[in-house]
Amino acid sequence: MKPIRLVRGFLTVGGWTMASRILGFARDMMIAAYLGAGPVAEAFLIAFSLPNLFRRFFAEGAFNTAFIPIFSKKLEGGENAQGFAREAMGGLASILIVLTVIANLAMPWLVLAMASGFAADERLALATQYGRIAFPYILFISLGALLSGVLNAAGHFAAAAAAPVLLNVTFVLSLVLADHYGWPIGIALAWAVPIAGVAQLALVWVAAWRAGFKIVPARPRLSPDMKRLIRIAIPAMLAGGVVQINLLVGRQVASQFDGAIAWLNYADRLYQLPLGVVGIAIGVVLLPDLSRRLRAGDSEGGRYSFSRAGEFALLLTIGPAIALLVAALPITSVLFERGRFTHADAVATAWAVAIYGMGLPAFVLQKVLQPLYFSRENTRTPFNYAVVALVVNAVIAVGLAPFVGFLSAAIGTTLAGWAMVAQLWFGARTMGESARFDARFMRRVPRIVISGLVMGAAVWAVCYGVPQAFTTPGLRGLSMLGLVIGGMAVYFGTAIAIGAVHLSDFRAAMRRGKGGM
Repeated sequence: MKPIRLVRGFLTVGGWTMASRILGFARDMMIAAYLGAGPVAEAFLIAFSLPNLFRRFFAEGAFNTAFIPIFSKKLEGGENAQGFAREAMGGLASILIVLTVIANLAMPWLVLAMASGFAADERLALATQYGRIAFPYILFISLGALLSGVLNAAGHFAAAAAAPVLLNVTFVLSLVLADHYGWPIGIALAWAVPIAGVAQLALVWVAAWRAGFKIVPARPRLSPDMKRLIRIAIPAMLAGGVVQINLLVGRQVASQFDGAIAWLNYADRLYQLPLGVVGIAIGVVLLPDLSRRLRAGDSEGGRYSFSRAGEFALLLTIGPAIALLVAALPITSVLFERGRFTHADAVATAWAVAIYGMGLPAFVLQKVLQPLYFSRENTRTPFNYAVVALVVNAVIAVGLAPFVGFLSAAIGTTLAGWAMVAQLWFGARTMGESARFDARFMRRVPRIVISGLVMGAAVWAVCYGVPQAFTTPGLRGLSMLGLVIGGMAVYFGTAIAIGAVHLSDFRAAMRRGKGGM
């Protein structure tokens, strides 16, 4: 992949992810307004997290981590990549159908594994009901993830990046229809989950077909390629399991405090905006690119791609991280404080937002560093690192809970993220020059940090100089929009002025031809 295509891929995926996240905010604002942080909201959030947890474990985690490098190398080498994808889809579908049946039978226990604090009240029955409706989503979204991997490996990013938009559109429509017809909102949201999964799968399947990949599930068999896939996927699955246990620890802690699951969820949505736009874009584009370069022996090109991904990641996350830290309460209040979501809910959510904000660069840098290992079909080392991060998270989340309450879950997540980055960074030193950031990266990063600090000071001055702008009905939305636009202007203006980024970088990224960011 040429440098120009690499950056264009980042922008394509990032742009569609931004659209999805904005719709996600609209969805969460509506859920907060209709349900607040009450039992129905918490029950649905846990029910929805169940198929997502297993999806990350099987599809986006272990399976695609192993599948994409093998598929990319087969595609680059002119081998039967399509036949391999069919075999992989058949094996994945078989596992997921069995898993869905088992999960529906064991749903009450799965809910308690996620949130033991539900055992004594109505949330357990609600979450069990919603979970049984929503869980089949894992089958559709996981098969969609495999097809997205096929498209991404072939350099077709748009459809796969656009698919999550359908999820949020479906949610918004279900809320509007439930309100109009008087349907129970929790049930309407639960049914929206598998419906959205079918829509997402259909979108990427049609896109793959049009791109020349006619992929349908083949009868599962243990061919040499599938044995290789399983051998690589098992350590990745274990690593994915560790990551999901991290999430479970946080939810278990939160479930002991009324409203905390909802507060952490809304805080998660805020930091997931820049994380999704940048981190997902980098993870999707960088892994197949590095895999192809390794096969071609292009060490210099691999270092360039790795360095530009790191530069791109920090440029688009340092600023948002500082903004989330200094303006957590105004942002949370403007977005969510309405209907049944009270000011007290907004304050609690804002504390979590600020803590997650401090971990945002770490969460994105993981997306830059992990492809160094996965492109070399090394999933065992990240698993070992993930175990250490799990211990850090569990000790902090559980140990601090008696002192800082539900915020211990956010603190544990943030510190575990930085622990993971440190390990990935030091572990990559043995991989040669292709795994080291270049001189341009090292020159620009301090300037990016300075730009973020200047922007943070400006945002802080506005938020605490004219706080009424963010609390006055009819004005607060426009004030927040102005703050966002003004903050971006200060950030990128400073970055350009001091050489953290050049205007030519953006022009090169948007036009065809040689060069790039």
